[in-house]
Amino acid sequence: MKRIYLDHAATTPVAPEVLEAMLPYYTEFWGNPSSIHSFGRQASEGMDEAREQLAKLLHASPKEIYFTSGGTEADNLAIWGTALAKESKGKHIITSAIEHHAVSHTLEALAKRGWAVTTLPVDGTGLVDPEAVRAAIRPDTVLVTIMHANNEVGTVEPIAEIGAVCRAAKVWFHTDAVQTVGHIPTRVDDLNVDMLSLSGHKLYGPKGIGALFIRRGVRITPLLYGGGHERGMRSGTENVPGMVGLGRAAELAMAEMAGEATRQAALRDRLMDGLVERIPDSFTTGDREHRLPNNASIIVKYIEGEAQLLRLDAAGIAASSGSACTSGSLDPSHVLLAMGIPIEFAHGSLRFSLGRGTTDAEIDHVLDTLPGIVEILRAMSPFRPGAVFDMTKGHEH
Repeated sequence: MKRIYLDHAATTPVAPEVLEAMLPYYTEFWGNPSSIHSFGRQASEGMDEAREQLAKLLHASPKEIYFTSGGTEADNLAIWGTALAKESKGKHIITSAIEHHAVSHTLEALAKRGWAVTTLPVDGTGLVDPEAVRAAIRPDTVLVTIMHANNEVGTVEPIAEIGAVCRAAKVWFHTDAVQTVGHIPTRVDDLNVDMLSLSGHKLYGPKGIGALFIRRGVRITPLLYGGGHERGMRSGTENVPGMVGLGRAAELAMAEMAGEATRQAALRDRLMDGLVERIPDSFTTGDREHRLPNNASIIVKYIEGEAQLLRLDAAGIAASSGSACTSGSLDPSHVLLAMGIPIEFAHGSLRFSLGRGTTDAEIDHVLDTLPGIVEILRAMSPFRPGAVFDMTKGHEH
């Protein structure tokens, strides 16, 4: 049975070209880039090239790129780094109700230490209103952090407009762009961002590597101290193979992004529309116009998303019920609840995230397979309309 992978928002496979670029830095150019001998210089040259490749993707300066262990560390560095650098000027941060936990949990930790956090609502499609950002800014606001696109429902936020609001108010603006870098344009000047987080394994690079763009002139406080690596911003001997892999992945993304976005968006729409057409009492989530090209998210009423995923997996189809980081939780998605979706329906969410290898035939297979799974599960569900559940006997009748 050929397996179908439709969970690229959780992670992507390492591209063959990326692996090929990385291997020599494990076997030949394995020196410490801080060393001045030839072994170190070879490693340092690879690291410098990777920084330039990533900077080209973001239309930034290589000096504004700081490598991290991934998106979570990049988010933490942006938020904690700002808090530590700015706490004497103000202790207020603005965010949204649909952020990834790498942001929301970091802000919860700051709130326990006396920081004020304003969490802005979103509309029914998951969009943040830039005017709400403007209204929330106070004299003591030092940071606004709003994700570029939501990892669960695919809604792309009006980051450029929000950034313009922050710039006019002279407030630093950070965006978690883990889901967008390599998939849609992320030119930092067009987005009006001061900081931007990204992760290698979301764009066909390796796990364990990410980066934070920090605009020149924005001075945050490091979280890690030691040998002064990454120009003093992130001490620790560099993960050179990971950096090289991320750089090569960025280079590939520049070449393939436009064509893949168009192709995947067409498949995405066919999948979303086809599922809603074939499955009664189902509906799509997220904004249909401002949307990641590879994200297809729906809700199937009256059954659990996890039950659907298990049966899909048995049929050779890998998908998700939302964020991979919280898929083991029994709690409904905070994103869906923030969008106003009732809790009983939020449990039935499914996310299919497409990739470079996704084909028309695979989409057809999902369209042919999922409706039958839903029919079986609903026949057993005590929550379907008209079902009566006998609590004394533990079964329907």
